[in-house]
Amino acid sequence: MHINIHSSWKKRLQSEFEKPYFKDLMTFVKHEYATQTCYPKKEAIFNAFNWCPFDQVKVVIIGQDPYHGTGQANGLCFSVNEGVVHPPSLRNIFKELESDLGIPYPVSGNLEPWAKQGVLLLNATLTVRAGTAGSHQKPGWEIFTDHVIKTINDQKRHVIFLLWGGFAKKKAKLIDTSKHTIITSGHPSPLSANRGYWFGNKCFSKTNYQLEQVGVNPVDWRLKKDA
Repeated sequence: MHINIHSSWKKRLQSEFEKPYFKDLMTFVKHEYATQTCYPKKEAIFNAFNWCPFDQVKVVIIGQDPYHGTGQANGLCFSVNEGVVHPPSLRNIFKELESDLGIPYPVSGNLEPWAKQGVLLLNATLTVRAGTAGSHQKPGWEIFTDHVIKTINDQKRHVIFLLWGGFAKKKAKLIDTSKHTIITSGHPSPLSANRGYWFGNKCFSKTNYQLEQVGVNPVDWRLKKDA
């Protein structure tokens, strides 16, 4: 299976691509895409890396696995394609943005503009079978994405890691907090948000404050406000 990934990542991850587990993973993914409906589209699997080159990474948001509904996933965690109805977690992300930074609720749920500013929108599992959440979690994606987190940790400084919910918080053990900043909160899913674990966390303003402290341009979190 062809690995369509930005050259800045390829040179840092090439040794991982050659490991037996990754070759087995690609065989599994190739077979799944040939025999099942899977998301995102094959050419979008590595979009998180293609929209956000390694040298530009300044914020990392970690999701679990892609949306499994028709046409939703676009290779960036929490993001959906243009024109797709916003899933509940994304709605809550936008509501928090609105209350935190006064940013109007956007029409587009496509988070590419964030990625292009250095926000790596990384799902721990990069593919999923249609209608079956977590269906591709076992074959090795998490070994790969944990390695990505470790590579960022080892080779960069002053990156902000946003760990939303219990699953993402487990990745904290891969991050050296003497070099990087971790900002945690509950997950934006309705289950967590409605219990008071998400709203009011101000993670977006906190992120920009931390970036400014180390002389890095803050993220412009605004998205398309009109169709």
